[in-house]
Amino acid sequence: MNVGRTTACRRDACSNAIPRALATEQLCLNHFLDEAFLRTDQAVQGCQGGSAVDAKTLEWLLSDALLIVNNLEEGAERPDPQQRDRMLELLLILANLHEYVAHHSVRTRPLS
Repeated sequence: MNVGRTTACRRDACSNAIPRALATEQLCLNHFLDEAFLRTDQAVQGCQGGSAVDAKTLEWLLSDALLIVNNLEEGAERPDPQQRDRMLELLLILANLHEYVAHHSVRTRPLS
């Protein structure tokens, strides 16, 4: 994905460019996906375990991450097949999380 790249990723020792859709996150696509998968895994485990889930993380996962992944996919001329697979997997997990939250009583906790 060469379109709309800006500065380098904020992660240490990463010189990958940041796609325009991730400018506010200041992460390259790979690190954004790593972060999204980590947050998603924590939210799913919390929901299924009956623990309170961080409200801001849940909001980010269900709205912002989905929007960013959709924008990235739409703006990609030729996405890397591995990145495309990861984006599709993330979309599936987010859809399942959204469905779970919609049909279960999920306790949230505010950020401190």
